Order: sequence, then structure tokens, then C-alpha cells
Amino acid sequence: MASPYCITSLLMTNIIIKEHKETTRRALMASSNPSTTLSLIDSIQRLGIGYHFEEEIREILSNSARVLPNEDLYTTALHFRLQRQCGLRTNPAEVFHKFMDANGKVMKSLCDDIKGLLSLYEASYLGAHGEDFLSHAKELTTRHLRGSSSHLSSVKLDKEIVQSLEVPRHMRMERLEARRYIEEYGNEEDHNPMVLEFAKLDYNHVQSLFQKELVEINRWWKHLGVTSKVSYVRDRHVECFLWIVGLLPEPKYTKSRIVLGKALAIMLVIDDIYDTYGSYNDLALFTKSIQRWDLNEREQLPEYIQICFKALYDTNNEICEQIHNECGLNAQPFLKKTWIELVEAYMLEAEWVKNGTKPSFKDYIENGVITSGTHMASVHLFILISNGVTNENITHFLDLYPKFFSLAGTILRLWDDLGTSKEEEERGDVLSSIKLLMKERSITCEEEGRKQILELIHELWKDLNAELVKPNVMLLPIIRVALNSSRASQVAYQHNEDSYLSSVKNQVKYLFFKPVDF
Repeated sequence: MASPYCITSLLMTNIIIKEHKETTRRALMASSNPSTTLSLIDSIQRLGIGYHFEEEIREILSNSARVLPNEDLYTTALHFRLQRQCGLRTNPAEVFHKFMDANGKVMKSLCDDIKGLLSLYEASYLGAHGEDFLSHAKELTTRHLRGSSSHLSSVKLDKEIVQSLEVPRHMRMERLEARRYIEEYGNEEDHNPMVLEFAKLDYNHVQSLFQKELVEINRWWKHLGVTSKVSYVRDRHVECFLWIVGLLPEPKYTKSRIVLGKALAIMLVIDDIYDTYGSYNDLALFTKSIQRWDLNEREQLPEYIQICFKALYDTNNEICEQIHNECGLNAQPFLKKTWIELVEAYMLEAEWVKNGTKPSFKDYIENGVITSGTHMASVHLFILISNGVTNENITHFLDLYPKFFSLAGTILRLWDDLGTSKEEEERGDVLSSIKLLMKERSITCEEEGRKQILELIHELWKDLNAELVKPNVMLLPIIRVALNSSRASQVAYQHNEDSYLSSVKNQVKYLFFKPVDF
């Protein structure tokens, strides 16, 4: 039982958070300077407290185009980026018209406006295919920012440029960005002390919520007892949870994070069976048993696979029952389908390895999207968080998976290979998107192959950005999950050794166990 002191302290913290929230809301809605308001929105979102003001921010961004005067490049690009992030459709050719030359490219006279170029650089990463101005803007700003960062008089601006060239804001994982920016925001001369205190209190409050969710998942995992029955099974649910927080950073998704935590923990056990521990014949039996989805057939399986099959079967039924009780939806056909597809994809990889088959790059990626778990996780979350899902329309949306499911899965698979291909090759794993692409394109240098994989990732982001501004409001939450998945992929597999958040160990520590200091 919590002590009276702890209860009193928690109540006081909640009161202060509520007061700061209301003060920040009034500041957002009452500001008469559009440029100042946009900067405040940007800071609020980067500090991780934007979820408190989603309606207010959307209202401001929807109406601000009519009140913005002839703003400079910095403000115009910031406005465009914030609108796109909010899912609002804006035409870059119209927004940036006054900054274009006769050829539709960025005016050369703007190249001395470093702050404006940085803002345009960030905005360019929300471009879609066919938006030529943004493609040119990305190329030009990248080139000029790289050349300017070493001789700027502003240390703050120079640091922002270095960070943005490494990972643009649109591609940063939300909670990690909040942690980092909270520490930087207080050093800015024009920072708002009340907003900073609000962000710190809220960060620690959300961190305590994550801790409770981890306790719940850990309790379930120990009760499941797989680790005590199967010697090779690893406790990886905390690692899973880091990924889940990347996908679902908002506090309101507690139940969904716990559900997905259970599903991903089971998936990792099954992945180890197919990848490392199961013989080919055992894997074939396991695959057929899951395809039939009949627990009675487990008797023909080796004991270690029987245990894992039962864990999957029971956990899936538990999740389906929870969804039915809370949402009135019958999720069983859709969740069962994703598990069957997953093991079939694992089995196909096992067959490739057994037969020494090297698939085409296209076939490898299509199968790799499934083995990454993206479809499985996306279907779970589509059912759990989408607005307006019913037993009548769910088949319409999940009979053929939405495009953004596969986009996020492809980005994940490519990042995974970029981050782990060398280790896996040393272990004898020969299937990799890098090697297959090099073979098909007759590339002899691995660095060139990796570079072209990165270029593919950036092209896929353009497709994802196009999905973000489609008009179906019902799909917006799950589209954001797809974007967040792609951000988490980059965090997991591209590390900056100079950052204290460079390793999974440190990410877990700072997100879940180390509060922000006051």
C-alpha cells in the first residue's frame, strides 16, 4: 500500500500538471502572433506534451493559413511541416510559391538564410512523390547546411543542423525526442519555464505509467511460464516494450500496449524456434498445426514446440476475449490469420535456407514484411485503436491489408538488414536485402549497396507521407502507428555513438526507469 506521503505528493503533482496544462492551452489559443504560436506548437510537440492539445493544435493549423501574412521562409516551412504532421493536406507549390524561381526551384537568394533553410529542410521530409519542389528543397538544403554548420556564429543553430542532418525531426521517435529536447529546451534563451516544468512533470508521470504496464506484462509473462519450461527462451518483453512505446507513445493506449506486448513476446519465441532452434521437420509439423489452429494436434509435436503452441493459442484467445468484452468485436478470424501468415513466412525462409535458394529481392522483401511482424502487430492495433471499427466494416479494411501496413513493414525489414546483416552473415545467415539488391543490380561494393537501401527507405517514406494526408479520418490513428513504426525502426538499427540514447540499454533506462531531473 502506498504511504500517505506518496499519495499526497501524487495528488499535488496531478494538480500542478492540470494547472500547467490549462495555462499552456490558454497561451496557445490566445496568441495573436501566428509565428509565435507555431513555434510554441513545435516546442510543445517536441517536448512530448502535444497529445494534451490535439484538438486545439488541429484547429489552429486548420485556420492559420488565412491569418498568416507574408511570412519568411522559416515560418512558412514550419507551418507547412506542422500541418502535414497533423494530417492536413497542403499543396507545397502554393505554399512555397513566393520562394520559387522561374523553374520551380528554391531561389538562390535564400541560401544565406540558414535558419530558413533548416526549417525548409525539415519540411521537405514530409514530401510525397510528385512534389518536385520539396525534392529539390531537400537536395539543396542538405548541401548548404552541410557546408555551413562548421562556421556558424550560433552554437545553438549549429547543433540543430548537426542533429537534423543525422535524423530529421519527422523521423525521430517521439518519447526519445521528448527526453532529449526537455534537456535542451531549458538552455534556450526564449524558453517558457512553465512549459518546461509541465513537460518534466508530464514526462515523469507518463514514465510511471509505462512502469506499471511493464509490471503487468512481466506478471503475465511469468505466469505463462514459458521461460521455466523451455531453456532457450529469453526474457525479451522489456525490449519489446521499447518498440511498442515507439508505436504507441500516447498515455491513453495503455491497454493496447499491454496487448501488443503479449503478442510480440510470443512472436519472438516463435521466431527463435524457426530461426535457430527447430529442425526442419519440426518446423514443418509446427507450421501445419498452426495452419489448422487445433490445439489437440499438438501431441504430435516435440514438447518444446507443444509448450510454445499452447502459449500462442491461449494468449491469442485471451486477447480476443478482451477485445470482445471491451469493443464487442470478433477479432479471432483476423488475429488467427496473421499468426498463420507469420509462420508460413517463417517456413518459407526455412525452405530457402534448406534448399540453398536465393530469392529475388522483391520476393525476399514481400516475405520479410510478414516475418518482421508488422502485419501481425498492425492488425492487432487496427482493431484496438481505430475509430469506428465494427463487425460489419472490419472485413472491408482487413480483407486486403492497407498499403501503409506493407510500407512500414518494408522500412522495418530494410533497416533491420542494415543494422544486423554483418552479424547475421558471421553466424552463417545468407539472406539479406543488401546482398540480394547488390546481386540484382550488379553492385560490387557493399557500401554502395547500403547506400541504395537507404535511398529506397527515403522513397518509401514519401509513400507513407502521402498516406498521412489522405482524407479517411478513421484510418489516421493506425497510419500514425505505421509512421511511428518506421521511426522506431531507425532508432533500433541506426545508432549515433555520441548520443547517450544510442543503445537499447540506455533507451530502456531513460524511457522507463530514470526520471527527468528538476
